Amino acid sequence: METIDKLRKIRLEKLQKIKKLGIDPYPAKSQKSQNISECLKLQGKKATTCGRITGLRAHGGSTFADLVDQSAKIQLFFSKDKLSTVNRELLTLLDIGDFIQVSGKIAKTQAGEITIFVDNFGLLTKSLRPIPSSFYGLKDIETRLRKRYLDLITDSQVRDLFIKKAAFWSSIRQFLVDHDFIEVETPALEPIAGGADATPFTTHHKALDTDFYLRISLELYQKRLLVGGFEKIFEIGKVFRNEGIDAQHLQDYLQMEFYWAYADYETLMDFLPQMYKFVVENTLGTTKSKFAGKVIDWAKPWPKIDYADSFKQETKIDILKDINRDQLFNLAQKIGASPAKNIGEGRLIDLIYKKVIRPKITQPSFLINHPISISPLAKRNRKNPKTVQRIQVLACGTEVGNGFSELNDPLDQEERFRQQQRLRKLGDQEAQMYDQEFVQALEYGMPPAAGFGLSQRLFAVLVDKPIRETVFFPTLRPDLPAGRQENNKDSMI
Repeated sequence: METIDKLRKIRLEKLQKIKKLGIDPYPAKSQKSQNISECLKLQGKKATTCGRITGLRAHGGSTFADLVDQSAKIQLFFSKDKLSTVNRELLTLLDIGDFIQVSGKIAKTQAGEITIFVDNFGLLTKSLRPIPSSFYGLKDIETRLRKRYLDLITDSQVRDLFIKKAAFWSSIRQFLVDHDFIEVETPALEPIAGGADATPFTTHHKALDTDFYLRISLELYQKRLLVGGFEKIFEIGKVFRNEGIDAQHLQDYLQMEFYWAYADYETLMDFLPQMYKFVVENTLGTTKSKFAGKVIDWAKPWPKIDYADSFKQETKIDILKDINRDQLFNLAQKIGASPAKNIGEGRLIDLIYKKVIRPKITQPSFLINHPISISPLAKRNRKNPKTVQRIQVLACGTEVGNGFSELNDPLDQEERFRQQQRLRKLGDQEAQMYDQEFVQALEYGMPPAAGFGLSQRLFAVLVDKPIRETVFFPTLRPDLPAGRQENNKDSMI
């Protein structure tokens, strides 16, 4: 088998021959009139299309090729006696991977395959590296993610996955706009990272000579917009969390959050099943999905699961009465949750819930009545002030949505921030930071409101894939030859 360097050298030699023919191997413009999917419907007519060559088969005075674009694949037929002298020479210099433009009549061959009978063609891009044959059917996920462009070339199912992902986000946007929400844009650089329990990334703003955090949620600035008079708003944007990698977590990912003045968490429980049904159907073409071999029905009524009741049922611990932190810590260790030594009771409860209870919830459900210790930004329940007006959408053993009756009492909010600060001083670096400016905004008055967020984890659940496989280019450790790590740092701009 030829080495990649030798194959590249052969293609470079072909490139020089193409240039000697007076052909620009990288022209700026094409005359594409139809995509390939359209060409397949134009039998008996002439068309001009473009794409990448994925197969070449020479038979004496004729050549067959396969041409692919984003829409479909079609066969090409080149008869040398019907081509110009330059085209005949260029045909011998083509390789799999090249992009070309072709014109000709569309008809079926004797074998019944729809084919473009080419009478003229041109080179659009000369590829210098062959697609490795070993990449076809490659199972190693790390290699596929590092060279995602090859994955997309060789696996149409991967391309289809990302087309579905585009439909997923488009349908969320469409549903919200159709329900009178306005799309907004808020800062990705924040002086205080807030709105979630997560460790932020930091960066330095040279012009201001100030350190900033990359946002960990889309929440607190949208709430400022509620103070400013907006009533139904949403944002779809990147958030960044400096935490672990697993099948459900990424460090930078797309998230949607909406805020709805004069609504509460009960309003959300009426609204969300409609939204999810719409999004699932527009993404998959059905209201049912499959996960780990099970059928998930998003159109059925969603049951409500009480947080404390389900916790007590599984652990025999009543988290709404006097809580023994040591008991919680020991239980978290016993079930393999790996708790940090200094985290508070709320985070211990949350760790245990995620480990022993949530994985058992398969069909779409609402988790309600969370303890206030794990929800510092939600309103208290009047009937039981130890719990809050919060919902989580659970399905397939994980969280696929999170919503609140938002806290708009500035004094209550300030006290909860101070409680979080005490946890940070004890070593819990994911406890929320004190945001004085946000408290001041609340003092001007924020209307009662509901807030809700979901991330692309929902899409990963719908297609039953680890979340990093649903991202074009997830963050990976640089794969550089030894000795080039330091040099590479200097070249990044």
